[in-house]
Amino acid sequence: MSDFLKNIAAPENFLVKVSKKSVVKALNPPEEPFSITLSNLDLLSGRFPVTYLYFYRKPESDNFKAFVDALKSSLAQILDHYYPFAGQIVQNPKTSEPEIICDNNGALIIEAHTNTPLKSVDFYDLNGTLQDKVVSVEPDFPTQIQVTEYSCGGVSIAFTFDHALGDATSFGKFIASWCEMAQKKPLSCIPDHSRHLRARSSPKYQPSLDQNFMRCTMEEIQNMPMNHISLKRLYHIKASSINMLQKLASGNGVKKTKIEAFSAYVWKVMIGSIDQRLHEKCKMGWLVDGRERMGRGENLMSNYIGNVLSVAFGEASIQELKEGSISDIANTVHEAISEVNNEAHFLDLIDWIECHRPGLMLAKAVLGEEVPTLVVSSGHRFPVTEVDFGFGNPLLGTVYTSIPRVGVGYMNQRLSAKGDGSWTVSAILWPQLEEALHNDPIFHPVSVSHLEL
Repeated sequence: MSDFLKNIAAPENFLVKVSKKSVVKALNPPEEPFSITLSNLDLLSGRFPVTYLYFYRKPESDNFKAFVDALKSSLAQILDHYYPFAGQIVQNPKTSEPEIICDNNGALIIEAHTNTPLKSVDFYDLNGTLQDKVVSVEPDFPTQIQVTEYSCGGVSIAFTFDHALGDATSFGKFIASWCEMAQKKPLSCIPDHSRHLRARSSPKYQPSLDQNFMRCTMEEIQNMPMNHISLKRLYHIKASSINMLQKLASGNGVKKTKIEAFSAYVWKVMIGSIDQRLHEKCKMGWLVDGRERMGRGENLMSNYIGNVLSVAFGEASIQELKEGSISDIANTVHEAISEVNNEAHFLDLIDWIECHRPGLMLAKAVLGEEVPTLVVSSGHRFPVTEVDFGFGNPLLGTVYTSIPRVGVGYMNQRLSAKGDGSWTVSAILWPQLEEALHNDPIFHPVSVSHLEL
């Protein structure tokens, strides 16, 4: 057994104890409580929690209380600008749909401690490391932050948000603004809380949306087949590997994006994890942010707080994925994303939701009742190295989900905290896909060596 594995704390020995819970309210909230009606795209995204997790070296002050007090002080200030994040999300009895009540109920801060040092944390196998330990979820607070101190003096901060508040772009703006406030810098984002994405006066949409999206019940979500997809893993990918994949994917003088190239490679790896006696085809999906398209390329929606997401899907036979080159598959990826990455699609999707309200709505494929599917999302614009509250840059930043059931696999990419162009990839996988990635030369399980501890 390597020295690295000897130093890793077994899940049962990695114990985290909560020492204090407190509520932080905005300093200058709106005079009277008021409600914000969710947009149609907010309704599509649902109510599940989303967590962004950062690990830090021991602060120079070596005073955990001072560290937390400073976070609370700057949080109270930034909530003045992001007041929905201090509100409550409740069911409107007339519409049977959730809405945000801006009443300055506050954000929850959880303080916790562990006698495990950072160098003994298993950063690869997240199933035993995070859930109910350094990430906890309390449904009464749409915004909650758990700050955990390790025996070495290092710290982790887990930011957990209700998805109804917004998407990754919204949460990235909030965290970046909070850091600016903590460092007494001017805010680079003046948040837009208008939620103005409404249906057209005469809703209309392409029939293809009926094939890709559906109304569903909570029972269907709770009983979705898990397809053995439960392994939460964290990988490091070198910048040189990403550049090599982009070069392989960019044929005929047409340069593909890094996420298109990465997706093509993963799709090809994925087929080795599928039982071809049961499935002749498989799918890949991509979360698409519509801000640039809805803003018509003029950055008009860059500060919009809320959900502006759709999902694109591509389907291919295992045989054609086997025979195709990375460049061929990247073309399929590009075409699938292009069908969704335009203003017309988002206008149609908003109208489709309008025609199917009220109720829960999802992309059909994510219920896990079709062919094996992996959904990829890109967090390349999400702040990582910039998440500095005045105590230093993070060693690691990633996304995490505490949802107990998923019907498809997921991968989320973002720049690593190294600042060298490398990536951190968070994944939820089925066992055969985890095994394929374990033997892959590009995917490296995240360890303390990547964090330079």
